[in-house]
Amino acid sequence: MSDTHIVTLSAAEMAAKVASGEVSSRELVEAHLKVIESAEPAIKAFLKVVPDEALKQADAFDAKKAAGETEGLPELAGVPIAIKDLIVTKGIETTAASKILQGWIPPYDATVITKLKAAGMPLLGKTNLDEFAQGSSTEHSAYGPTHNPWDTTRVPGGSGGGSASAVAAFEAPLALGTDTGGSIRQPGALTGTVGVKPTYGAVSRFGAIAMASSLDQIGPVSRTVLDAALLQEVIGGHDVRDSTSIPMKVPAMVAAAREGAKRDLSGMRIGLVKELSGDGYQPGVQARFDESVALLKDMGAQIVEVSCPHLEYALGAYYIIMPSEVSSNLARYDGMRYGLRVMPPDGVPQTAANMMAATREAGFGDEVKRRIVLGTYALSAGYYDAWYGSAQKVRTLIIEDFHKAFEQADVLVSPTSPTTAFKFGAKMDDPLAMYMNDIDTIPANMAGTPAMSIPAGLSDDGLPVGFQFIAPQKRDDVMYKPAAALEAALDERRGGPIWGSLKTPWLAK
Repeated sequence: MSDTHIVTLSAAEMAAKVASGEVSSRELVEAHLKVIESAEPAIKAFLKVVPDEALKQADAFDAKKAAGETEGLPELAGVPIAIKDLIVTKGIETTAASKILQGWIPPYDATVITKLKAAGMPLLGKTNLDEFAQGSSTEHSAYGPTHNPWDTTRVPGGSGGGSASAVAAFEAPLALGTDTGGSIRQPGALTGTVGVKPTYGAVSRFGAIAMASSLDQIGPVSRTVLDAALLQEVIGGHDVRDSTSIPMKVPAMVAAAREGAKRDLSGMRIGLVKELSGDGYQPGVQARFDESVALLKDMGAQIVEVSCPHLEYALGAYYIIMPSEVSSNLARYDGMRYGLRVMPPDGVPQTAANMMAATREAGFGDEVKRRIVLGTYALSAGYYDAWYGSAQKVRTLIIEDFHKAFEQADVLVSPTSPTTAFKFGAKMDDPLAMYMNDIDTIPANMAGTPAMSIPAGLSDDGLPVGFQFIAPQKRDDVMYKPAAALEAALDERRGGPIWGSLKTPWLAK
């Protein structure tokens, strides 16, 4: 089997070939390493590739399989994966795409990494992101931007543009990302990949470098809905080391995805969120959304309109709560204990306070500094109740809106992003315009509900469009069935997966 054919398979198809003995885990890793070598000059999805470690892990799995010791491992055993560089990996540099953590080698693994290793899934490397996950375009990385495989003059979305681009470009069949306000789903929409934000607390955050602790969530990046379900079942579950982890049974997401592929949605109520469509959406985005809703209806779903009136305040409330938590979480990066240390210039007193100031000035980028200042202001004496306290009240109203909406519908749907991928630099000078890219994704983070973006086709500009599903808390499985059904219907209509339209000159090399 050629390397080109191997890397364009779904992760589930790769897993089946590994299980049958047709392909080894080493062969999968080697094939993806070749693509990474060829694609990276154009895509720049990775901050660090670890070929020796990946091959070592693959060989260890292959040896276990040869000895008959892999019984009971997850279905994805032997399939390689890329990791967003916000997730701690023992012995592998983890920077959060920031100069302030350059050179830091963690002494431990995040819980999700421990689970991946136990599942026999080799780690290919660490992917690029907006610094400390703060951005919507992956232009705010201290190590340069990642490019969108569909058009390398455009952004891949953010903050997890590296993971999304790596999967879209066939550099990895799967990846992990983190989603604070849409950082898995929005890049998924812009790169034509599947991105999932699980229920808050359903996947351990232990070892995920904190941005905004009440909003952050690790989740899967893949090319198919089934692949995302398989990966989420590997990384999900309660973790005593994470105080926000939910002691709940992992939902049967794989079974739901496989049931959805039968394309029978009879009896399912799908709610169109009135506040998340219409004016302000790129025409091609709205058109693909409307077409997808029609397909869901054709498969037997009942389409109802629901209203979540407080969603219009979600963006404003988020950009008070999130920076406030950022200012608190990033206070630990002071040059005293680990990471970058910059001493004050000659003539300036060599005090701890001056050293901290010099370190943070040199180590943090403009967007991180902007959010620290915003958050510090919102938490300051005299403003706490007016800003942070009020934003938390709005958050409660949003949660109540979702509770009421889920009384009328089993899942809610909306576009994932109001536009397709934009050109580099188009919004760098206008932070508010950049923040608007997350208007559809932020509400799910504010409410802690699971949400997923799948490709809905291409807009009139030839770029991918995302379709978002939102399910009730702890019911992640509910969104997998209609998502898999829509994916199957769209694939049949276009004659194959969306990536069949992607030009991949690096695969021919």
